[in-house]
Amino acid sequence: MPTPPPWLELPALLVVVGVGLYLLGLGLAALLAPRLASRFLLGFTSSARAHYAELFTRVLVGGSLMAAAPRLAASGVWAVFGGVLVATSLVMLCLPWRWHQRFAQRSVPAALRHAAWVGVGALAAGAGLLGALAVGAEAQGLSAG
Repeated sequence: MPTPPPWLELPALLVVVGVGLYLLGLGLAALLAPRLASRFLLGFTSSARAHYAELFTRVLVGGSLMAAAPRLAASGVWAVFGGVLVATSLVMLCLPWRWHQRFAQRSVPAALRHAAWVGVGALAAGAGLLGALAVGAEAQGLSAG
């Protein structure tokens, strides 16, 4: 896997940390306040502007995962996941945003009927991502300790 240019590495790692924290927060919200989590997730399809902001964020996150992957444990997994995020976002960009809205209006409430599983999954993903970053930094001798 190619190493990103040095100027891109720190911003990508900061985005990865933000995503890990976001997933932890989403997991807690799904477990402790599922209605709030549902409103939050449905907000991404409330308008065309929100839809395109979500797509931009997904491309940013996916690209950051791919750029930061060499610094993460299980780098191939994170690079592929980042690539999938970018690819699916580009496909969604070609579709009418109302399709995304209709899909979310059906799938988010259905998924949050199992809010405990969504919460545990988001917590596991956030912890896994932050753990991969910590293990990768330790393996490369980059930890502060």
